[in-house]
Amino acid sequence: MTAPLFELSDHPSPDAEQVLGNGLAAFNEGITGYNDRRPLAVLIKDPVTQQILGGITGKTTLGTAFLDLFHLPESLRGSGLGSQLLQAFEDEARRRGCRHAVLYTLSFQAPGFYEKHGWVRFGEIPCEPQGSCRVFLSKPL
Repeated sequence: MTAPLFELSDHPSPDAEQVLGNGLAAFNEGITGYNDRRPLAVLIKDPVTQQILGGITGKTTLGTAFLDLFHLPESLRGSGLGSQLLQAFEDEARRRGCRHAVLYTLSFQAPGFYEKHGWVRFGEIPCEPQGSCRVFLSKPL
């Protein structure tokens, strides 16, 4: 058999994401007996243009919610919308049967925001710029 080729990319194709996701889902389903992986997004949109202004993306699977991206433009920060977004994410995760949630943020982003909402640090890894770190947090739901 000819050796497989390696491809390095900073833009994986949707096909690649699907092959990897389906393969991992099939493996997990073989062990757990089910596949419940689902994307989860909570978005804030402009009421007139329907343009996405900010929000949260993540996923739920095997009883855990993963918060991947959370962004609000500067003009919407401090208005309570971030807390509402996070609450909506957590509520939907609970509705889907999740008992835990995890995320990471950067030390110069918003670890205090999450901690204020009951998230607990369980690890840190130094990163750039020097003196910064990735902060890993979890929350029982």
